Amino acid sequence: MISHPIFSETIGRHSLRENRRHFHITMGTASAERLRDCKGRALFCMILVTVWEAVSGQIRYFIPEEMERGSFVGNIAKDLGLNVEQLSDRGVRIVSGGKTQYFALDFKTGHLYITERIDREQICGRVEKCLLNCELIVEDKMKLFPVEVEITDINDNAPSFRSEEFDLKISETRAPGSRFSVRQAEDPDMGLNSIQSYQLSSNTHFLLDVETRSDGVKYAEVVLEKSLDREEQAVHNLILTATDGGDPVRSGTAQIRVIVLDSNDNAPVFSQPVYKVSVWENVPEGSTVVTVKATDLDEGVNKEVKYSFQKITDKALQMFHLDPKTGEITVVGKLDFEEAALYEAEVQAHDVGGLFDKSKIVILVSDVNDNAPEIALRSFISSIPEDSPPGTVIALLNVQDADSGDNGEVTCSTPGDLPFQLMKPFHNYYSLVTDRALDREQVAAYNITVTATDNGTPPLSTVTTIPLRILDTNDNAPFFDQTSYTAYVTENNPRGASVFSLKANDPDEGENARVTYSVTEGQIQEVPLSSSISINSETGVLYALRSFDYEQFREIRFQVQAQDGGSPPLSSNVSVTLFLLDQNDNSSHILHPSFPTDGSTGVELAPRSSEPGYLVTKVVAVDADSGQNAWLSYQLLKATEPGLFSVGLHSGEIRTARYFLDKDALKQSLVVLVKDNGQPPLSATATVTVVVADSIPEILSDLSSLSAPVDPQSSLTLYLVIAVASVSCLFFTFLIVLVALRLRRWRNSQLFDSSSVTFSGVPVSQFVGLDGVRASLHSYSREVSLTTDSRKSQFNVTKSNDSNTLTSQQTYEIKNPVLMTEELYINNGDQTSFVQVS
Repeated sequence: MISHPIFSETIGRHSLRENRRHFHITMGTASAERLRDCKGRALFCMILVTVWEAVSGQIRYFIPEEMERGSFVGNIAKDLGLNVEQLSDRGVRIVSGGKTQYFALDFKTGHLYITERIDREQICGRVEKCLLNCELIVEDKMKLFPVEVEITDINDNAPSFRSEEFDLKISETRAPGSRFSVRQAEDPDMGLNSIQSYQLSSNTHFLLDVETRSDGVKYAEVVLEKSLDREEQAVHNLILTATDGGDPVRSGTAQIRVIVLDSNDNAPVFSQPVYKVSVWENVPEGSTVVTVKATDLDEGVNKEVKYSFQKITDKALQMFHLDPKTGEITVVGKLDFEEAALYEAEVQAHDVGGLFDKSKIVILVSDVNDNAPEIALRSFISSIPEDSPPGTVIALLNVQDADSGDNGEVTCSTPGDLPFQLMKPFHNYYSLVTDRALDREQVAAYNITVTATDNGTPPLSTVTTIPLRILDTNDNAPFFDQTSYTAYVTENNPRGASVFSLKANDPDEGENARVTYSVTEGQIQEVPLSSSISINSETGVLYALRSFDYEQFREIRFQVQAQDGGSPPLSSNVSVTLFLLDQNDNSSHILHPSFPTDGSTGVELAPRSSEPGYLVTKVVAVDADSGQNAWLSYQLLKATEPGLFSVGLHSGEIRTARYFLDKDALKQSLVVLVKDNGQPPLSATATVTVVVADSIPEILSDLSSLSAPVDPQSSLTLYLVIAVASVSCLFFTFLIVLVALRLRRWRNSQLFDSSSVTFSGVPVSQFVGLDGVRASLHSYSREVSLTTDSRKSQFNVTKSNDSNTLTSQQTYEIKNPVLMTEELYINNGDQTSFVQVS
């Protein structure tokens, strides 16, 4: 093949109409003036490339075949208005429809260039218009631009005969003007590059007549110009030359050996000039397609007819066989409608005398649905965000079926329960788009099945699966399993102890599902909540920062916030209530009786004549705990006279259990145990002093001998006790001296003529020198004042004229702020008086 230069020039500019860019490229070929003289032919071609808007929306380029690899096809970036610098970033690429990728895109220049050898005859055969289709895909916007490249023919093939030498048998009796068919040359080129003329070598008997059929193909016949004489010349050698119209001109030759035969009157005649048959493409090998028939009216050997293909393509010769004797044409190859739908051949029937007839054979191959649709995934994205709007393009698919008619009509579909649909923007192209909102939390990934089914009988289908992963967006806030939580914490908990655990769930994934916890700020009894409660931001575990006291507060209410790590973050709150559980950490507190604080004597008085069950007093106690920890029980732990008093188990009431006896002591000391019901139980004791007396004088006589109970917890009481002890020692010393002075006169004088005072039930140690005491008491008048509300009792002792032992009137006050009482019995002769001092 002789190459020639290619000139191209862009003479148009791309324009914009209705926001759509359409381009079309045409290439015109200048006609060659043919010089039919002895000097030969000349051909000049000039290729002109223009660009204009096309309604189809496709870009079409024209290029000749057999261009070198890397040759420029067109500036596709400029034609589409694409930025050359962004071609690689936007994922622009070229995809061809066939198995071979003939074109590629230069990302630096935006040029479309050739990557493989393009042979028009091999790709398109005898098709007049040879088109190569490809698509330019812009990945980031999922846009597709169809591109058509028309391959124009160049004269790269010379005419050729199937056989360089063949025989032509002619009877010597044939008259001048007889026409004889010869084998035709083949040239796969098209147009002017195909066979344009035949030439026959110079001779004296034959001429060459070139005719043109209806399809434009030229064929040659040999015409007998002068009668033949076998005896003169039995064989004539001729040279047949076939010439095309390309530049440079190419030609091919074949030698014709004309054999002159003896006389043969009749030539064979076919039953019909054209045999036209149809055959299915899946017909098995060896099947008979058609049988041609020619008859010869001669007799003997001149009647015998033989058949042969006179003009047939190499492809047809590989598919069909002609029996030379029977004229039966059978299939010897595998027919394929998609490769060739039509075969044409010329059959010649000739007898032994060289007479012949010819007929045309037309074999139509009928399509059967033997090709399933093919799905080519041109572009797709493997993942999309779940908030992608409906109509988002996921994939571009090219669907083709090599069959024709209904067998090649393809319908694509996806399962109806998926949120996707197929749209058809171009012929044989489908775009897979979303048709409704997606939710990753419901379905995180899809395997989208696309089924392509043709309309053949039976229909054939192809299935392809497109995987799609849904990317998470932060569209779900964390949520708790409950609207509020309740927890119980025992008081006196250690600091830093875990008291509760919360868990919030977020159906998102990754950072959008990472939950952090926090406690909303608040106060507990005007103390910031953060000083009492903390939460682990990662695990949601609540910790107590200090030890809680049930007696200070019973519950803690606050809110916990769960926030995810999305952008922007989402959060939710939940109410938490911590109820404190009581522990038995408080012992009982005695309210009554209580220890006096002013140095006075607190006693309880009980009449000697009291009956069993008489209420003497009541021990009152409280417990700061709650529940069973505050259930109190009372019991008599210690008593001066066991069995004389009883204590109510739950009431704390002290009652007499029997009648008083004369031997019972005047002063009864009771120790009452107050115990709660906790585990372990805590207790406290109360000491109650009960004085048994029947008269007021007896009460007054005993007041000096009764001292207030000592409160070991009070330093003031200690000082008072020391002072009382000192005064008592001085008083006892005085009494001893007084008794010693008057001991002599004891029997001879009577200090009390009309009355006597007797102290019963009082220990002797407290009344040393009874006579002196009686004399002193007799010398004073007693004035007793008892009150109940003022919590004070006083008595006045007035000095009499008969004694100078006491020189002034003295007033004594008995203060008892806790209502402790003592009962005094004063026996005056036959009368017993009861006085209760409170």
